[in-house]
Amino acid sequence: MPQSAPTVSPAASGPTVRDAFRSPRLLRTEVLAGLVVALALIPEAISFSIIAGVDPRVGLFASFTMAVSIAFLGGRPAMISAATGAIALVIAPVAREHGMDFLVATVLLGGVIQVVLGLLGVARLMRFIPRSVMVGFVNALAILIFLAQVPHLVDVPWLVYPMVAVGIAVIVGLPRVSDVVPAPLVAIVALTAFTLLATITVPTVGDEGELPDSLPSLVVPDVPWTLETLQTIAPYAVAMALVGLLESLLTAKLVDDITDTHSDKSREAWGQGGANIVTGLFGGMGGCAMIGQTMINVKASGARTRLSTFLAGVFLLVLVVGFGDVVALIPMAALVAVMVMVSVGTFDWHSVRPATLRRMPKSETTVMASTVVVTVLSHNLAIGVGVGVLVAMTLFARRVAHLTETHRELGEDAEGHVTAVYRVAGELFFASSNDLYTQFDYAADPDRVVIDLTNAHVWDASTVASLDAITTKYERRGTRVDIVGLDPASAERHQRLTGSLPAH
Repeated sequence: MPQSAPTVSPAASGPTVRDAFRSPRLLRTEVLAGLVVALALIPEAISFSIIAGVDPRVGLFASFTMAVSIAFLGGRPAMISAATGAIALVIAPVAREHGMDFLVATVLLGGVIQVVLGLLGVARLMRFIPRSVMVGFVNALAILIFLAQVPHLVDVPWLVYPMVAVGIAVIVGLPRVSDVVPAPLVAIVALTAFTLLATITVPTVGDEGELPDSLPSLVVPDVPWTLETLQTIAPYAVAMALVGLLESLLTAKLVDDITDTHSDKSREAWGQGGANIVTGLFGGMGGCAMIGQTMINVKASGARTRLSTFLAGVFLLVLVVGFGDVVALIPMAALVAVMVMVSVGTFDWHSVRPATLRRMPKSETTVMASTVVVTVLSHNLAIGVGVGVLVAMTLFARRVAHLTETHRELGEDAEGHVTAVYRVAGELFFASSNDLYTQFDYAADPDRVVIDLTNAHVWDASTVASLDAITTKYERRGTRVDIVGLDPASAERHQRLTGSLPAH
């Protein structure tokens, strides 16, 4: 059985699998959480298979292998990885244009790329994602989870609506009475029993697609191992690797915050790659962390260890292969109720309260809103997060650029010559130094000018080029310019670049 990662102290990592086996209460929580997640994974995996243009078995087997593999390999205990919509969208063109064997080869290559990126420390780039982008990511994900349920509420028998309402009532109300059994599991069992006893006809899991009746087997993709094949699958494999890592690492950070524990992001990165390699070897469509199912596992069911992740995969396989006929009878209304409450619980309601919006800087709100809008419109979390980071960087650069100030003073140097001293304060980089050239009174200044950068810092070549341009313009007028006050890093950068940058 997989054990928790030994990379952080026990106090920081939360309970382990060993702790769960020693505590009947923890063990019950982990087992029931895994069962609930498995039930919720089935229709999702089938839906994502349809998006990717493959047989439902491919998505279901991928969810099984991803969950079981990441339970051993991943760095974030209790996080669920399986077949996802984002990965399905990326690889769909491969299946459509080149066939299943090329899709499997793409998944294998994508997994290798993730392992390499993980070993190179790509997880450290997470620190460059601002909090406002994270909030936007969470809110957009909640909206997408909710929107994914809408098709199950359109053109359906009227009984579906009260069933969803009852399911939501059970999920909300039962924890106030007892938390012995996860409320989502009770809702699923109760609504399934109702449909069977009342013999009513409503959409069920079986209507989503055919469930497999055999175990997955090892697959070697039948593709020509040539440079041409590599050129065909490489773009999709790189996109799959990046999208999968981004979603997985962001989800891991979210779970860290919810559980108030730490996780090994580098291990999670290469672990996702390893899980995708295993999935590809069994003919799966690949995947990454699933925010919705992770929230069911961690937030709704209270799971905290790798055991729940492992059992989610095992239960999924047992349910669809061994009890497929029974699982097919589960009404979709029950799973819709679960996912609706997951979306409600995932959304950061505090971030959109009027009081919060009044206190929050407009730039932060803009970043969050842009992340949400782009993610919802594109249905791609990677694109949304990328746009959010770019907006945050642009607004930050604009804000910091305005903090740079230049003050001019006239005085005499030690030799009695009249000198103009320009005291520059602030961070000098491309956004602020481009205007620096206009802050000097070239025509009115005396024949000696001092640029004092004691309270400034030179960050890039753009600033050095601006200083060179200022110096050159003064020299054309016969004015001597001295640049003083550079800190060691700025002086080294200025000395290395000055005079070697072309004027623009």
